[in-house]
Amino acid sequence: MAVNLTPPLPELLLPVRGVSLGIAEVGIKKANRKDLLLIALDQNAKVAAVFTQNCFCAAPVTVAKEHLLDSNSKLPIKALIINTGNANAGNGETGVTCARSTCSELARLLDCDSRQILPFSTGVIMEPLPLERIIFGLPLVIANLKSDNWFAASQAIMTTDTVPKAVSRQIVLDDKVITITGIAKGSGMIHPNMATMLGYIATDVAISQPLLELMMRSVVDNSFNRITVDGDTSTNDAFVLIATGYAGNVEISDNHSAEFRALQDAIQELAIQLAQAIVRDGEGATKFITINVEKGVSLDECAKVAHAIARSPLVKTAFFASDPNLGRILAAIGYAGINDLDVSRLQLYLDNVLVVENGSRAQSYCEQDGQRVMKQPEIIVKVILNRGQISMTTWTCDFSYDYIKINADYRS
Repeated sequence: MAVNLTPPLPELLLPVRGVSLGIAEVGIKKANRKDLLLIALDQNAKVAAVFTQNCFCAAPVTVAKEHLLDSNSKLPIKALIINTGNANAGNGETGVTCARSTCSELARLLDCDSRQILPFSTGVIMEPLPLERIIFGLPLVIANLKSDNWFAASQAIMTTDTVPKAVSRQIVLDDKVITITGIAKGSGMIHPNMATMLGYIATDVAISQPLLELMMRSVVDNSFNRITVDGDTSTNDAFVLIATGYAGNVEISDNHSAEFRALQDAIQELAIQLAQAIVRDGEGATKFITINVEKGVSLDECAKVAHAIARSPLVKTAFFASDPNLGRILAAIGYAGINDLDVSRLQLYLDNVLVVENGSRAQSYCEQDGQRVMKQPEIIVKVILNRGQISMTTWTCDFSYDYIKINADYRS
């Protein structure tokens, strides 16, 4: 049950020149569901990507990283191939061989080098990848390639998601209309350690490769690295930013330019929308919670506090129960890792309700006000450290009975 999240309207998802998408149903885990996606790119497309930092990363992550290192002006990335239903993680050299075989067969069909293919997988960990089904599906996804297949693509990458996640927007740069469209999947095993899911954003803007990579990391840090559902970082997560150069604008090559800032703002807003959709669709979620940590000394200490609150099972279950047991939030702040924190200066708010000041319960606070806020489907937690001028925001959700049910039954 997603929190204030509805499926995107297919007609509002805009094609991006230079990108086509094909989907197929090949029965990787279950029959009659979209589970294979091909994102094909024209010759001049530039690609930047970031992957999970989990040391037990999946085979497709290993292979995709290698292929990105090989990509250059003579060997650009030609296609992304994504399967759901099986993570191809924890499969050792056999998994790597399967990922390479997928790339080789797709490269043969597309008449390109296998290093021009980036593989991605998501699903159950430590299950053998049904390679023959993926190989069977490759001609099908090629035959299905369309520029306006973004909605079907968003469905094809879903696992425990209940709602497909996709969004488009347009801006004007140099009198040229720039189109940006993105999709993402994620519902559980979500925590900021980049990546936290699978996400793909494409734009037809012309931008240099170094600035595309610079922009990608900034966008990720302010969107997908600001969310947590359950505190677990997956073995397979990745985020990819694609720029095809078809918009006709003068290539952006100065990160101090107004064009760079406008483009980054637009892509970041789109990425935040996708990231928040992942939290809203968190496994079993009934509450969407924004955590603002203000007046810290550094971004790092603000993040420590925000993440300590956001990933605490005690805090999350209190939100599910609409129980203003807010001492749990104070405990999380206290163990966040700020050794010289002066708790007597700290303030805590639920929406506009002052809960804590001067190190203890605010004199104006009454539990009925806290409970009123806790019953809302969307809640803001604000922590003011009063130590500096830095702030940051994290988005999370509650823990419900359904989270346990979903994950207990995940392999069945």
